[in-house]
Amino acid sequence: MALLILSLGSNVDARLNIGLAIQSLRSEFGNVNLSTVYESEAVGFEGNNFLNLTVSIESDLLLEEINNFLKQLEDTLGRDRNQPRFADRPIDIDILIYGEESGEGYGLALPRAEILNNAFVLRPLAEMHPTLLHESSGLSYGEHWEQFEKVKQKLWPIDLNF
Repeated sequence: MALLILSLGSNVDARLNIGLAIQSLRSEFGNVNLSTVYESEAVGFEGNNFLNLTVSIESDLLLEEINNFLKQLEDTLGRDRNQPRFADRPIDIDILIYGEESGEGYGLALPRAEILNNAFVLRPLAEMHPTLLHESSGLSYGEHWEQFEKVKQKLWPIDLNF
């Protein structure tokens, strides 16, 4: 079994869409662990605030199977892949880490670079896995969060339970 860490985000009917995504993840993978849900302003465009969290799962599926399942789930929840990269979206599910996989053969780069660039990804990841080491830097995600320039991107926890 390998550790699969996902980032979920939404700014269109966010509570509903994140809830539906988590239900589908539980149906597919069984036990899932959730970080705190954080609200943040849209990054890269003017839009509604986002809700974001990380999900931690143990899985033995192939990365290709996981990626295909997640793309299908996004499509089912109304993700429009013709939208610009920075746009409102009902759901965005990104694979951040999958065991020792690099993701090269699947058009992915793991661990995802955005982990270290976006507070809405790093903070919930550091909360769930503070001692897990980033393979390139050798620092833990907790250490990366401590060093993150927090005034750049504001986010705040919200009380949501799924």
